[in-house]
Amino acid sequence: MSLPKSFITKISKERNFLVGALTAIVFYGFSEQLLGAQASIPVLILSFVWIFGAMLYGAFGVVRHAECLAVRLGEPYGTLILTLSVIGIEVSLIISIMLTGNANPTLARDTMLAVLNIVLNGLVGLSLLLGGLRHGEQPFNTQGARAYLAVLIPLATFSLILPVYTTSTSDPSLSPVQQVIFAVIIILLYAVFLAIQSKRHRSFFQQPLSDTPGIALPFLLEDSLNNESPHTAVSTHDEHGDLEVHSTSFHAVFLLLTMLPIVLLSKKLAVLVDLGIAQLSLPLALGGVLVALLVLTPEGLSSLKAALNNKVQRSINICLGSALATIGLTVPTVLLISDYLGMHIILGLKPTDMVLLILTMALSLNTFSGTRTNMLQGAVHLVLFIVYFVLIFQP
Repeated sequence: MSLPKSFITKISKERNFLVGALTAIVFYGFSEQLLGAQASIPVLILSFVWIFGAMLYGAFGVVRHAECLAVRLGEPYGTLILTLSVIGIEVSLIISIMLTGNANPTLARDTMLAVLNIVLNGLVGLSLLLGGLRHGEQPFNTQGARAYLAVLIPLATFSLILPVYTTSTSDPSLSPVQQVIFAVIIILLYAVFLAIQSKRHRSFFQQPLSDTPGIALPFLLEDSLNNESPHTAVSTHDEHGDLEVHSTSFHAVFLLLTMLPIVLLSKKLAVLVDLGIAQLSLPLALGGVLVALLVLTPEGLSSLKAALNNKVQRSINICLGSALATIGLTVPTVLLISDYLGMHIILGLKPTDMVLLILTMALSLNTFSGTRTNMLQGAVHLVLFIVYFVLIFQP
C-alpha cells in the first residue's frame, strides 16, 4: 500500500527530524570509531561539531512544531507544550552528562547560572543594544517585566544562593528532604505565575501602545496566539505567517519524533563533553554553558529579531520567560530525578558567581523599572556577560 503523495511531501519537509535521525543512526552504529579510545582528536572534534549542530538544528524543529501546536490549541495549552518541550531537552542533557564518565555534581548549578547570565545579560543586553541603536528608546509593559522578576528573584535565591548557607549538609547542597520540599515550592510558585500570565493578567505581557508606555493594546486581549517562545503567552495573528500549520496530531507526533534523536544524542554529546573537559583540562562550568547554548539559541534568535522589529515586549517575554522557566521547571525536575537516582547535586554558588548573580538581579530590576529601554542599559548588561565568561576561565 503506497503512502499518499501529500504525506510524503510533508515528511520530506521535516529536515530537522531527518537530520537528527540520521545523525543518531551514524553515531550509534559507529560509536567506537567516532567516540571510542581509538578516535583521534580531529575525529572527536568533528564528532562534537556534528552532534552539537544536529541537536541544535533539531531544537529549532521542536520549537517550530510546539509553536504550531500553540496555534492549534490556544492558551494556556500552547504555552505549556512549548515550555515542556524545551525543558525536556534541557533536563535530558543535564542528566546524561551527569551520568556519563566522571560525576559532575555541579553541572545543574553551572547550567542554571549559564542560562541566567546568557539570558539576563547576554540576550537582554544584545537585544536592548541593537534595538536601541535602530529605534532609540523602546516602550515595554513594566507590569509584565516586574512580574517575571518578582518570581525569578526568589526562585533563583532558593535554588542557587540558599544552599550555600544551609547546615543540613557539609557542602553547598540540599538534603533529600529539602530537595523534595524546595522542588514542590518552586513548581507551585511557577504554576501560579503561569496562571497569571496565561489567564488573569495577560495584558501585563503585551506590547504597549507606542505613545502611551505601559498600556497594553486592547485588541490583543482576545483571541491571541502564541509564537514567541516556550515561555510567553502573547502575540498576534500575523506573527504566525511563516508557520506551516497542519493537523494537531501531525505536529504532536513530529514534536516527539524530533525530540527523540536529541535525547538519544545527548548521551553521545555527554561522552564528548566529558572527554573534552578531562583531556583538555577545560573548566567544568563549560558543560553547563554548552547545555544552555543548545536550548537557548532558538529563543535567542527570536529575541534579537523582535528587538530589531521594535517589539521589545516580545523580546523581554522571551528572555525573562526563558530564565524563569529554567529555574521554575528544570531545577525541581533535576532535584526530583537526582533524589530518585541517588545522585549528589551541588547547587550553591561560589562567592564570585554569587556576587555576579546578585548584581545581575539588581541591574535587571533597574533596567525594567521604567517604561522604556535604551542602548545604554543593553551595554551594561553585556559588560556583565563578558565578566561572567572571564570568570569561567579566570576564577
